[in-house]
Amino acid sequence: MKRLLYILLLLVAANTARAQQLPLYSQYLYNMYLINPAIAGSDGYTSINVTTRRQWVGLIGAPEVSSLSFQTRFLKRGYVLNTRKSGRQIYRPQRDSKVGLGGYLFTYNSGLIQRTGFQASYVYHTWLNYTTQLSMGLGASGYYLRIKDEDLIFEQEDNPALYESLRRGIFVPDVVAGVYLLNVKYSIGFSADQLLGAIVKIGDIGLTEYRMSRHFYLMGSYSFFIGKTFEIKPSALIKMSEQLKPQATVGAQFNYDNALWAGFSYRTGMGGTMIANFGVRYDRYHLGYAFDFSMSQLHNVTYGTHEFTLAVKFGDYLRRYRWLDRY
Repeated sequence: MKRLLYILLLLVAANTARAQQLPLYSQYLYNMYLINPAIAGSDGYTSINVTTRRQWVGLIGAPEVSSLSFQTRFLKRGYVLNTRKSGRQIYRPQRDSKVGLGGYLFTYNSGLIQRTGFQASYVYHTWLNYTTQLSMGLGASGYYLRIKDEDLIFEQEDNPALYESLRRGIFVPDVVAGVYLLNVKYSIGFSADQLLGAIVKIGDIGLTEYRMSRHFYLMGSYSFFIGKTFEIKPSALIKMSEQLKPQATVGAQFNYDNALWAGFSYRTGMGGTMIANFGVRYDRYHLGYAFDFSMSQLHNVTYGTHEFTLAVKFGDYLRRYRWLDRY
């Protein structure tokens, strides 16, 4: 039995090191805070967002993630609209706060591994000029890691090593950091997750370290405005771990009057994935849905990947440059 337990733990650790350690999000453009702590408060809104994602539905042990996030910015006064002598109108912040806060709770299941935890972040915002904002964020995270032994069958259920290493689980602290550059027309962000590597000891039976790879995200988008109501936003996201195996997502979003949007994108890796997403806004409520279709043989044994998001945003929607509304 003890030898079997050694083998099981080693297999789990090896699988975790190579497999999908952090959840994927197909609608990351509408809640980038989940992958970059510097996003919190950058748009001037107070937002509450619920996201649930079921990957490769129908496949036993496929990744599942649910999260509840909150972000805000401490604002003193609204922006003022200045008019230069040339007649050109510019937006300029007036006594706006530079502090943003964010946090979220999550639960993530992948195979036999379950993680339930939180992240809290502090963000400092500063203006580089009248229309470009730089945000720098630092976050602390922690999660409770356990192996779902209820999905396994052992000969000796009362084995003390089994209880210590698998049933009780462990708490893993970590750190995340990011920067974010935001303009009326474009955005660029970079973040690094699991900076401490989450090195902890599992039990006392020989498997002394459980290690998570650091992950890095590089994201960017550009907006093309057609008239006053239509926007086309191409975007890209590159995710890479210490294993130096980058994964890219490229696509475009089409937005009508900030009330209806649709997008299509392609994600590399595992044979490629096509993604379609749709969304609608009513007043301060946003509802989005994304469907991922795998181009590998997985599509023969699954019903695709489904992601839903519901957001509530408190702020002014009457201005064209939405992210400057409350500055």
